[in-house]
Amino acid sequence: MGSAGGATAKTCLKALKSSPMVSWKSTGKLQKTLRTSIEKQGIGLHSSRSTKVKLCPELAKTGRYFKMGSNIIPSSIDFVDESPLCTTLRKDGVMVSTVEHLLSALEASGVDNCCIEISPSIANDSILEVPILDGSAREWLEAIEQVGLEDAIDVKGNKCEKMAPFVNAPIHIKRNDSFIAAFPSQEIQITYGINYPEVPSIGCQWFFSGVFNRSFYATDIASARTFCVYEQVEQMREMGLIKGGSLENAIVCSASKGWLNSPLRFPDEPCRHKVLDLIGDLSILAESGNQGLPVAHIIAYKAGHALHTDLVRHLSSPQIKT
Repeated sequence: MGSAGGATAKTCLKALKSSPMVSWKSTGKLQKTLRTSIEKQGIGLHSSRSTKVKLCPELAKTGRYFKMGSNIIPSSIDFVDESPLCTTLRKDGVMVSTVEHLLSALEASGVDNCCIEISPSIANDSILEVPILDGSAREWLEAIEQVGLEDAIDVKGNKCEKMAPFVNAPIHIKRNDSFIAAFPSQEIQITYGINYPEVPSIGCQWFFSGVFNRSFYATDIASARTFCVYEQVEQMREMGLIKGGSLENAIVCSASKGWLNSPLRFPDEPCRHKVLDLIGDLSILAESGNQGLPVAHIIAYKAGHALHTDLVRHLSSPQIKT
């Protein structure tokens, strides 16, 4: 890059939060945004309410954020509100849930700066949900690839170098028999395990990504759909969850009858979907239009959204050391 680009990259680096757990280093790439806007409409998995989402190009160093009317919620760990079965962001009484699939597609495809406008079907609705679509990130990724990306520029017309968080030391977080860990590496690698001994058709599955990149995500991760156990559906609906779930937006497995809407897109589709979720959840480590997914070997077992975001919280905190 020229001197102007280098100067801008230094500005981006200075803006990042300091943490002993990660070092921000250049990716050798420029920050990107969408070439033009994208619109999608659909129902929420948990709320069953219809919402319209518009993805809009944004300036460099802005990052990704959700906009509901005059309310803005940055895609940041500072606004994560723990909730069952999804990742939720909350600010000033406004909440947007099930953000993980969309954020996963944006992070993996390199959309670093983006305004995500959400319009509810109910006026003055302060509890919004990103549409579930087919239960995967495939439709988001296809829409992004269709419009394409371009270099993002800041308010002064400068391009900005994209930085990535490299994990400095091993970190391990555990809840009961579930855990997530990150180990220093020069490449992004993901190992994920799930275990459903009471549902033989799922059972114990492990998935290893090798080297993670955009192409790998598109072919091996993006189309993996969310899943549930049939015998737990009624209980979850009594809890106010999955009210918009169906055989069209999730794969459903019965403990006694196996998969109710086969064929699967992959033999280990449930485990791959957990990797999809992980990428979306870890994307909230991103700051100022830089990469969110940490450069590390990430190993998770029965982790889920809460542990995913716990890892982000630890990696971004200036207080936590190992």
